[in-house]
Amino acid sequence: MPEKRDYYEVLGVEKGASEDEIKKAYRKVAKKYHPDLNPGDKEAEAKFKEVGEAYEVLSDPGKRARYDQFGHAGVDPSYGGGAGGAGAYGAGGFGFDDLGDIFDSFFGGGFGGFGGGGGGSRNPNGPVRGGDLRSSIVLSFLEAAKGCVKQLKISRLETCKTCSGSGAKNPDAIQTCPDCHGSGQVRVTQRTPFGVINSTRTCSKCSGKGKIISDPCQACNGLGRVRVNKTIEVNIPAGIDDGQTFAVSGQGDMGVNGGPAGNLNVTVSVRPDPIFDRDGFDVWCEIPVTFTQAVFGDEVVVPTIDGKVKYNIHEGTQPGTTFRLKNKGIPLLGGRGRGDQYVKVTIEVPKNLSAKQKELLKEFEGASSDKNYEKRKGFFDKLKDAWEGKS
Repeated sequence: MPEKRDYYEVLGVEKGASEDEIKKAYRKVAKKYHPDLNPGDKEAEAKFKEVGEAYEVLSDPGKRARYDQFGHAGVDPSYGGGAGGAGAYGAGGFGFDDLGDIFDSFFGGGFGGFGGGGGGSRNPNGPVRGGDLRSSIVLSFLEAAKGCVKQLKISRLETCKTCSGSGAKNPDAIQTCPDCHGSGQVRVTQRTPFGVINSTRTCSKCSGKGKIISDPCQACNGLGRVRVNKTIEVNIPAGIDDGQTFAVSGQGDMGVNGGPAGNLNVTVSVRPDPIFDRDGFDVWCEIPVTFTQAVFGDEVVVPTIDGKVKYNIHEGTQPGTTFRLKNKGIPLLGGRGRGDQYVKVTIEVPKNLSAKQKELLKEFEGASSDKNYEKRKGFFDKLKDAWEGKS
């Protein structure tokens, strides 16, 4: 296989050139070597192909990254492998119809093949993927955390059942366009300061479809698809968060000419929960305990997204104490584990005490000393030091 030149050298740009610089350089060099401006010049034809190959790689961020890392072998599997023929980007592999948008700025139409031959136009009756749809859904906190199945109403384009997608009331009414002969494009010759230029444009008679329907289907008005309102079941992935979007494959608009359906992209809104808060994949909640539970310690019931669990709080638990329940948080998307749950203790001060209760509390307070209240003792010790100028 002949040694290939460096793609940056072919376009005449530095390796760190921006996308705009690469595009401008390509336009300049491709225009110089285009076969329609160099009729019969085999060397110009070869250089034009080389320029197109270089631009095809350097204009694509992914291919450019592989080329920068591995050279030609990163973008052409046959390079260096002893394979014969043109390789991945040779005469049979490079799509010169990609040049059309570049030369539109010069000549107003897409360029055809070399020396006035047929261009690499796409088949107007080939399969076309359906469009993607967008929708939204409101979930409760637990539905988003644990996942669920929901009913969702959508409106999408589906293949017309009356004409089976042909767009014609009678299949015999479909005729090949006489102007473009089914290609969807017509060839135009223009005289420019650079000489005679052959270009291709969308056929106006058939609007680029390559066929003419004289008696269109009344159900779809000749479009081959109709809009249908449907209710579908959607599997909500466990761990989805507020504002996130997930794709439901194949539930978008149906494709054309046997093409695949698009996707349905669903954006989630999660209602606030009265008990739980979310922080990433961790769950937070507060649990109130009584004064005596905090003093003596106790087994308390803690709510989680999986149900209730029991937890022993230790003797002398203070307000604001937080404990962790490992792996009791939100499942990670894709099922690769889950977060934790953090539980903050709040101690509820009793109200509406009876006279006897108040008397008992006063008796308890009278029997208490500073050693029972470490924080209180420490606070007053610091305050005393401040008043005496020791701090």
